[in-house]
Amino acid sequence: MTRVLVSGGTGFVGRFIVEHLIAHGYKVTVGGRMPPPAGFFSQPVSHVSLHLDPDAEQIAAFDDIYYFVHAAFEHVEGKYRGGEGSDPDGFRRANLDGSVRLFEEARAAGVRRCVFLSSRAVYGETPVAFVDETSPAMPDTLYGAVKLAGEDALKSMTGHGFVTVSLRATGVYGPAGPGRNHKWSSLFADYLAGKTVPSRAGTEVHGDDVAQAVRLMLEADPAKVAGEVFNVSDVLTDNREILSLLQAATGCPLPLPAEAGMDEFKVMSTDKLRALGWSPGGRDLLAATIRELAGDAGDCP
Repeated sequence: MTRVLVSGGTGFVGRFIVEHLIAHGYKVTVGGRMPPPAGFFSQPVSHVSLHLDPDAEQIAAFDDIYYFVHAAFEHVEGKYRGGEGSDPDGFRRANLDGSVRLFEEARAAGVRRCVFLSSRAVYGETPVAFVDETSPAMPDTLYGAVKLAGEDALKSMTGHGFVTVSLRATGVYGPAGPGRNHKWSSLFADYLAGKTVPSRAGTEVHGDDVAQAVRLMLEADPAKVAGEVFNVSDVLTDNREILSLLQAATGCPLPLPAEAGMDEFKVMSTDKLRALGWSPGGRDLLAATIRELAGDAGDCP
């Protein structure tokens, strides 16, 4: 089996990556501060201590590792944009300097490929309405700036024997794992409690579809992915559509929020990723997932 180290493997997105790789025959090691709780993954995985600390020597974590997927990120709980809280310097030091140190050590240890989980936030307020990978990157948050700098640092290390790639993912949805809340838990609870829910639009992609993209980066012809970035996005939706699916699943007759204005929302092209065989679940998967999540959503008053 090919050995993959997934940093942040117990995080929301990291768990999808770990489960997907296990299901496709990879031998996965999870890197993080603490080992995963018993039963957190469908199969036992090994664990190695790993920190976002630019001063820490952690090259031993990459012993016998063929691929490195970097999904770890330090932030204020529940926030990415604005996740620096009151410590922007510490945020940058951990998430940029700490990540670059791990990239360097992975390369020095002989890791063959490195996949970095980046974000659509790198585009920021870019003036174009339809965003592809050639669109200007104009991050307007520290989160986006740190992700873009991480991409650039990793790309600069690309060379013979060290294939690097960054995935610019949009909002990720799906089941959160044992004992954890999914991203729409509060939204569902507010709706079912009869509270006013604001109109909001956004692009979403299921966690397993992000994991599928990661696996493609590990398996694709190096000439097609080395030093590249790929957008990872699926459906443009809003709170009204999400809650209408919850309404259908629960039978709750409470009124839905107004439709959000989606005409001006910047949608990311995923043609480049689809050309490699990526096939996300679309609205069918969105509906099926909300039906699944509805079972734990509670009752309508």
